[in-house]
Amino acid sequence: MADVWASGVSADAYPTAFVRDRLDANGVLRVADVFTHEAERRVAVAGVVTHRQRPGTAKGVTFLSLEDETGVLNVICSQGVWRRFQAVARRSPALVVRGRIERADGATNLVAEHLAPLSLKVSTTSRDFR
Repeated sequence: MADVWASGVSADAYPTAFVRDRLDANGVLRVADVFTHEAERRVAVAGVVTHRQRPGTAKGVTFLSLEDETGVLNVICSQGVWRRFQAVARRSPALVVRGRIERADGATNLVAEHLAPLSLKVSTTSRDFR
């Protein structure tokens, strides 16, 4: 944690690793686990928000990237989900996202249904809306 506090990075651990026991106890999957489950399954996944893409598409979709100690997952937020969870979606450096696994054209995404802030023991930043 000292490495992350001082420099923003750590060669030994990822911020989600410090809270993994709590996430596991609550049934929250690792990003890598999403890729092994069947499409359409509803799951919860946690990670650091590394990117927020806005403005959304013509249909109002906004994309987030969640990263944990096992990989990166694209999250699709409909216009309604974005509006409902806007404060959390825009400001939380890390999230627990509940949603449905979607597979299309060789890509795996999580279609968000609920967003909740994830409290980490270290601070993080994301590259937003660029």
